[in-house]
Amino acid sequence: MDNTYQIYLISDSTGETLDRIFLALKAQFLNAEYKVHSYSFTRTENQILKILDDAKKNKNSIILYTIVDNGLAKYLSNASQNREIPCFSVLGNLILNFSKILNQKATHEPSGQHILNEEYYDRIEAIQFTMNHDDGNLINEFDKSDIILVGVSRTSKTPTSIYLANKGFKTSNIPLVNENSLPEKLKKNPDITCVVGLSTEPERLADLRKNRMNSLKEKENIKYTNLDDIKNEVMNAKKTFQKYKWPLIDVTRKSVEETAASIIKIHEIYLNNAK
Repeated sequence: MDNTYQIYLISDSTGETLDRIFLALKAQFLNAEYKVHSYSFTRTENQILKILDDAKKNKNSIILYTIVDNGLAKYLSNASQNREIPCFSVLGNLILNFSKILNQKATHEPSGQHILNEEYYDRIEAIQFTMNHDDGNLINEFDKSDIILVGVSRTSKTPTSIYLANKGFKTSNIPLVNENSLPEKLKKNPDITCVVGLSTEPERLADLRKNRMNSLKEKENIKYTNLDDIKNEVMNAKKTFQKYKWPLIDVTRKSVEETAASIIKIHEIYLNNAK
């Protein structure tokens, strides 16, 4: 018997919000198996009917949706009920409750969060800045950063930087080979901006580096992957962070999102202390 749940994610926009909500939901039910069917920019009844026809053919279908147009959302709900397919609105009650509390009607505008306002352009600028300042590039401009990430190789500096940039933070990241690899200007002014050190367990780092060498089909660099050398590298990195009083985050068992959330909290503390 197939116990795989067929999850239909239906959105009238990019579907990014729905994807994240389902990931959080899935984490609460680890013993279940899922196959995800994602449908973005769903804005007509015909589109919905085609999706429901497919869902009806499968066993264990479940529909989750974010559709802000009331008429279309109601159509999906009724059509799903007629086909006996479980269907849940992710935002419906939330929008209604907010509307009541704020005493204001919702716009019911698809992609409302993507309106081209000042915040949007600030985020685009942060992404461009972060990509230009990845892996120690344009290092002389680090003082223009909102956040600087410093860490040894393979501590998720780049993906964390990009995630932070999508939150609007101009982020530079600097690979830490040894203390001498840091810019002199940063060593002389270690609190010029919010600097965060990233580290991980040596054993985990050794595995990551070996996998990277294999994926690139490169000859293994013994010093780069040797566990004893990595232990010294991590220890020296921690000493550097301690010397300059930079907060340290161990990313060993953290997702990029979790690491970024901790960094944002550190940034808030930095700004409060700088006042």
